[in-house]
Amino acid sequence: MATFQYIAKDSSGQEKRGMVEAGDRSGAIAAIRAQGLMPTALGEVKGGGGAAAKPAAAKKAAPGKKPAKKGGGLGSKEIKLTLPKFLRPSRVKAKDLTAFTRQLATLVNAGLPLMRCIEVLKKQKMAPAMADCLDGISENIAGGGTFSDALTAYPKIFDNLYVNMVKAGEAGGVLEVVLNRLAEFAEKAQKIKNKVKGAMIYPSVVLFAAIGITAFLLVTVIPKFQQVFNDILGGAELPAITEFVMGISDFVQHNGLQILVGVAAVVVVYKVFGKTPFGAYQLDKMRISMPVTGTLVRRTAISQFSRTLGTLLASGVPILQALVIVRDTTGNRVVRKAIQTVHDAVKEGESMTDPLASSKVFPPMVVSMVQVGEETGALPDMLTRIANTYDDEVDNAVAGMTAAIEPALIIFLAVVVGTIVIAMFLPMIKIISSVSGAAG
Repeated sequence: MATFQYIAKDSSGQEKRGMVEAGDRSGAIAAIRAQGLMPTALGEVKGGGGAAAKPAAAKKAAPGKKPAKKGGGLGSKEIKLTLPKFLRPSRVKAKDLTAFTRQLATLVNAGLPLMRCIEVLKKQKMAPAMADCLDGISENIAGGGTFSDALTAYPKIFDNLYVNMVKAGEAGGVLEVVLNRLAEFAEKAQKIKNKVKGAMIYPSVVLFAAIGITAFLLVTVIPKFQQVFNDILGGAELPAITEFVMGISDFVQHNGLQILVGVAAVVVVYKVFGKTPFGAYQLDKMRISMPVTGTLVRRTAISQFSRTLGTLLASGVPILQALVIVRDTTGNRVVRKAIQTVHDAVKEGESMTDPLASSKVFPPMVVSMVQVGEETGALPDMLTRIANTYDDEVDNAVAGMTAAIEPALIIFLAVVVGTIVIAMFLPMIKIISSVSGAAG
């Protein structure tokens, strides 16, 4: 029997450290999971526990330092799990990870051993970060580790959702099925993300164009008109709209630095406020309650929640563990708080229905469908149906938002530029009239 030191997370996401005795790494992982924990790092303690374990734990906690090979540190396999952040591969593009997952699922489904699949994929042309990642994965598996354990060494590439679904696939012997589900999940998530980004491109371009044109007119064009008016009209009274526009132009010219500093200060305050727990929660609450964009944010969050939870449950991940993963992968803190409430209720043996309804985040239709899924034992299928329904609603919301924002921005640009043009044109009429009168 060997002694292994581990770091794991419990059902609430809290980090736990300890030691366990087992015949090998697989047995140690099984023993840790039997305690209801999710191992994130595991290494064999040379020379037993006790005093030797303390320096090992201290070295594990120190970032950027490798465990000592002698004197009771964690084994060489643990080094792969504790590489300094600057040595780990950077994030890969979502499309590259999706392509890797789809190709790996195809090879595994064809009956090839996992190591052979990895070697085949390593020969494919891919991003350097992904290639380095596959080298480390193959070395870890060759050393006796599982595929899911190898993935935990690269948290920037494979998140908790990916790793835990792979673990469930390994435990159930359906790795190819899980990989296909992961690929489909990533493709649909990326599709929604691209639609939202695409919908915001045109409004963003129009908004920046409006700001740029307005700034150019206020700083460059209007001062020249102002000089012409002063020379020709000799300080005569100008129309109110002209005085208003020229006042804004003077303010921008003489306070340009202060305006930039003010904008920068607002951005900094926004960022700092968003870093605090209270501020981040309030900003997320505001995003989900906005008149136009709030509907899109809410529907996207519900779709992500339903698809992620449904995919995890269909892959064999226990519901409490699945809820923790869904909570940690949810970007909106209001939704995260609602999921935590659901997790606590399920942990006490209650249904998901009541906490979902009381959260005020999920609409009655979603709550009712979840209730039917729980009662019929078809919760994963019901959650997938909810996700599909809300994917369609996200598409409609994106189309509606685009249809509403585009003309609004065009009207805004027309009003701003039109106001400036009219303000400059009215004094010109006065000048032309005075010149005509003098000629007559």
